Amino acid sequence: MKNIKYILPIALGIAFTSCKTETNNAPCDDNEKIVITDDQQDFLGITNKDKLSAASKRALQWDEELVRGNDWFFKYEVYDLKGDFAYEEGVVRRDPSAIIKENGKYYTWYSRSTGPSQGFGGDVVKDKVFPWDRCDIWYATSEDGITWKEEGIAVARGKAGEYDDRSVFTVEIMKHEGIYYLCYQTVKNPYSVRVKNQVGLAWSTSPNGPWTKSKEPILSPADNGIWKGEEQDRFAVIKKGDFDSHKVHDPCIIPYKGKFYLYYKGEQMGEAITFGGRQIRHGVAIADNPKGPYVKSPYNPISNSGHEICVWPYNGGIASLITTDGPEKNTVQWAPDGINFEIKAVVKGAPHAIGLNRTADNEKEPTEILRWGLTHEYKNYNYQYIRGFKTSRMQYHTAKGVVKGKKISVNDQK
Repeated sequence: MKNIKYILPIALGIAFTSCKTETNNAPCDDNEKIVITDDQQDFLGITNKDKLSAASKRALQWDEELVRGNDWFFKYEVYDLKGDFAYEEGVVRRDPSAIIKENGKYYTWYSRSTGPSQGFGGDVVKDKVFPWDRCDIWYATSEDGITWKEEGIAVARGKAGEYDDRSVFTVEIMKHEGIYYLCYQTVKNPYSVRVKNQVGLAWSTSPNGPWTKSKEPILSPADNGIWKGEEQDRFAVIKKGDFDSHKVHDPCIIPYKGKFYLYYKGEQMGEAITFGGRQIRHGVAIADNPKGPYVKSPYNPISNSGHEICVWPYNGGIASLITTDGPEKNTVQWAPDGINFEIKAVVKGAPHAIGLNRTADNEKEPTEILRWGLTHEYKNYNYQYIRGFKTSRMQYHTAKGVVKGKKISVNDQK
């Protein structure tokens, strides 16, 4: 993997070592002389070219084009939607898929369940342990992207004993050569703490269905971790195994370079807290056919952070929005080959569980596909609902009331 030149300081605070002198407690100079131009010194505000802190050394490695540009950066806001996506007490609607447009209407798919969640304290066979437990996949349509009509179930849970008999949820849509594909998470009963989520697939010749489900999962967790004891404790392990030894979540299939790249979030047995955040990483599995078989990349994991998968093609590669967990959270990244991701921007945050607008011209700008779409929001722990979001590029920053380029006096700035 390529070295990242423009890294979050918090993410790679251990990238450089330093020593202290006994007399002034200052970092000692490296043997290798670093040449700094006058422009670099002025732009980065470096006091002395001959006395560089570890932070200044990292700054000098940042990519110039990214540092002085803002093509990958965005700010966002969320807003309520109308129709059946307005909040409804007692109903969970969450994790919207990407939006596609067919027959003059926008389509999206999502997880839907009803009733409150009891957690793992009761009967995990009968109770609802999470809001995304006991879900079916529903779909809705809209003519304007604001007012949505719920159309009904697209993919239901399986029959008792099948791999998806407990819940099907967190769905994504892909259209390829006239066929529509839904990939999604599955859980088999009982929903215990140590249950291993898998990924299922359904396909149809129409966005309205009917849908044919895969008889077996198309992706499963790695089978090289070892639990410690019999108690339902997800953190008790003898061996943690691969980054996805416990769960494979948030699947999204992208047609790429004549193959199909299934991006997913991995959760590890005995998951730890690193850099102050959950130990969550992304992986990819690749197939020659949309229905598989999918083979996990030997380069997995392909991220150091992240939560929900949010990926899109751009400039011959794949872009990814990394959110919520890990040392590189709240970054936008890009891989020229769909595997080796590099940080392109640090953002203040992002909407949860983004449903991208796949009708956008994603080659116009790096984040054009993020200009509007769907998200979900917690009204409370039990109930979530689907909302809209929009983003814009941050062109510059000024004080309130100041017009960029206009001369102002010292008094105007106070």
